[in-house]
Amino acid sequence: MADTKTVEVTARDLPLQCPPASVAAWNQHPRVFLGAPRAGEAVCPYCNTRYVFKGEAPRGH
Repeated sequence: MADTKTVEVTARDLPLQCPPASVAAWNQHPRVFLGAPRAGEAVCPYCNTRYVFKGEAPRGH
């Protein structure tokens, strides 16, 4: 996909899922849970949306 996007996420957004819970998923790809972005980011294998972690690292993740 040429129109990939980047979304900033924080500890409040964990567990990280794509499409996000706030999006009506009826016309999107299947919902997938992405691991906590240990390297600072995670990429959805379906739509290539890049999730970049911002802020303080979550405890216990």
